[in-house]
Amino acid sequence: MTPLGQALIARIQATGPMPLADYMTECLLHPLHGYYATQDPFGAGGDFVTSPEISQMFGEMLGLCLAQHWLDAGSPATFTLAEFGPGRGTLMADVLRATRSVPGFQAAASITLLEASQKLRTVQKTCLAGHRVTWIDHADQLPEAPLYLLANEFFDALPIRQFTRSSDGWRETMVHTNGQNFCFGLSDAREVSSLTQRLADTEHGSIVELCDAALPIISTIGTRLARFGGLALVVDYGGWVSLGDTFQAMRGHSYVSPLAEPGLADITAHVDFAALSAAAVAAGAKTSYATQGEVLSALGIVTRAERLAKGLEPKALQNHLSGLKRLTASGEMGELFKMLAVYPQSGPNPAGFS
Repeated sequence: MTPLGQALIARIQATGPMPLADYMTECLLHPLHGYYATQDPFGAGGDFVTSPEISQMFGEMLGLCLAQHWLDAGSPATFTLAEFGPGRGTLMADVLRATRSVPGFQAAASITLLEASQKLRTVQKTCLAGHRVTWIDHADQLPEAPLYLLANEFFDALPIRQFTRSSDGWRETMVHTNGQNFCFGLSDAREVSSLTQRLADTEHGSIVELCDAALPIISTIGTRLARFGGLALVVDYGGWVSLGDTFQAMRGHSYVSPLAEPGLADITAHVDFAALSAAAVAAGAKTSYATQGEVLSALGIVTRAERLAKGLEPKALQNHLSGLKRLTASGEMGELFKMLAVYPQSGPNPAGFS
């Protein structure tokens, strides 16, 4: 058992079973033994590969989408160029490279990164050397200014609560221990006010996941956009409405039990885009929703791929085309991953979203 696992077993034995949200938070963010404090999760040598690591085209397309929206909004003289959960800094680096040719864009931008891991902040600083970067700890620390923001695979790592519908209410998934290992269990049934609306589209045995931590974050983003203008692009795996058990863990590019080795595996859950959209709209913003493949294709990724393919050696060309397929194809990330654009009610519609 890992050191974190031992600590969590002691906690459960002392205070009783814990909700998934508590377990997930400890596994990812424990200051000494949490995943993001101890592991390097990205790339071939890590536990998973994100879209920016697959191809530079991903960041280029999203960067140019933000820049086009900035131009359409009248090119605000100062704005916040933000990323939530920036990983190694690869996505922001690609955005900055792609937008160098947009007159005035980078001169007006104040680069701001929300990152909980001090280890990853050090990696980001190296990746973005030569650029002036500010790091923040919470969404409400965003400047009161026009906002152009990316959040790629950020919301899936926020802690969830999971509920199973029963004949007499909702039973919450809890993490128990038998003294040596962890196991799942269900709480007593009770009414859950935030799930009242889900009685219409669920039945006995249906599982629904709630991400309470996501709502104030997306509400803050929506408020900033409604007041000051801009565009936020949220990219993640998930669907329009949460239904089913999506609590999962990855280690070494393979799925593992999320209870097996606390602190050593990446733990995530699918994103409920309907909940994010509703919170953003309640904050005064407008939203558009599409698959990643639809948006990247509409932004011109195929044309960009053709230009980059010229002169590539056969092996490099094969990897290049494989990356394009993985990012855009049905049955791969192009369909599994969704994009939510958040922008002002009165602002222009973002490029790539019909």
